[in-house]
Amino acid sequence: MESYLLDWANLLLRWVHVITAIAWVGSSFYFVFLDSSLTPPVDEDLKRQGVSGELWAVHGGGFYHPVKFAGAPPQLPKHLHWFFWESYSTWISGFALFTVSYLWSASTYLIDKSRMDWAPATAVMVALAFLAVFWLLYDAICRIFGQRRNGDAIVGALVFVLVCAASWLACHWFAGRAAFLLVGAMIATSMSANVFFWIIPGQRKVIAQMKAGQPVDPIHGKRGKQRSVHNTYFTLPVLFCMLSNHYSFTWSHPQNWLILILMMFAGASIRQFFVMRHGWKLGRNAHPLPYALVGCAVIVGTIVGLRLAQPPAAAGAPAAGAAGPVDYAQLQPVLAQRCYMCHGEQVQMKNLRLDSAASVAQHAQALYQQAVVQKLMPMNNATGMTDAERDLVRRWFEGGASTR
Repeated sequence: MESYLLDWANLLLRWVHVITAIAWVGSSFYFVFLDSSLTPPVDEDLKRQGVSGELWAVHGGGFYHPVKFAGAPPQLPKHLHWFFWESYSTWISGFALFTVSYLWSASTYLIDKSRMDWAPATAVMVALAFLAVFWLLYDAICRIFGQRRNGDAIVGALVFVLVCAASWLACHWFAGRAAFLLVGAMIATSMSANVFFWIIPGQRKVIAQMKAGQPVDPIHGKRGKQRSVHNTYFTLPVLFCMLSNHYSFTWSHPQNWLILILMMFAGASIRQFFVMRHGWKLGRNAHPLPYALVGCAVIVGTIVGLRLAQPPAAAGAPAAGAAGPVDYAQLQPVLAQRCYMCHGEQVQMKNLRLDSAASVAQHAQALYQQAVVQKLMPMNNATGMTDAERDLVRRWFEGGASTR
């Protein structure tokens, strides 16, 4: 019953998380586009009101004319929309999903004993520390260097080093799939923290100063803009981290930390292309195509490098296609040693049993996919399944998956 309920919780939370993430990322992308596409107002009345930029757009059969005020508008509107629940709901649903999927069953999903053989409670505390410590260090970097000369470049370089260090530690301390997800959650936590601690409070202070008839301090807008820009560049790396858990060839690699860093760097570089292309259309900057080419080159290099670095077949394991099919009598001892612990009579995780020929025949495709193609099972290879045994499963499946 517990496994059944956890599966439903995982599904529903994942559903909510994806929906709210789409809303947050979509609004972020839109406002970056909007800021980059604004042109000085032509109408004299808009100029007198303090409008610094405007945009005409057509969508859904209608015309839109958003404007941006350089400072405070002449008066506050009766209804003012705040963009923060997209961020908060994404983080809340994401953290709940991370708790249900990884923290609740830390010994199964979070811990890889070949890396760190620690107690589940310890692993959970360290994972949570990643979220908090990264935010504190990132925030300190922004506070100390953000307003200095060349502050954006300094902050960018230091945050990149910080992300690299965190990625290396996560991949050496946790199971590969959990490590990738943890790095994504770590960065996403800082994105939401930027909204919660800086962007929204700064906007509230601006409104309070306007209501009190005081001059608006521009520092709040500058700080909020800085953190908002950081969130923009974090977006694609975070999305890669969240999607990568479905592709074991990334996080199961011996140098998975390097793959993670390269793919996040590629995502940030490609995002730079999309950020600058709007300005290029208006003649404000050079064509940003080189950023996209660099990002794509890193991705292609990673793909080629992974292929070339694939280890040869394990000693004693026959090369693919070199041996004949395997019968069920040869397969059954491997299943008993490596799979019955979680998929036997006593424990039937995911409602799957592999201790009967009929059930093995029914789930042959899933067994082949999980143990051979993706190498997801056994989870974190807790039972020590060898490459030779995985090849035996492959030969059994490709030979017709007979259980007679």
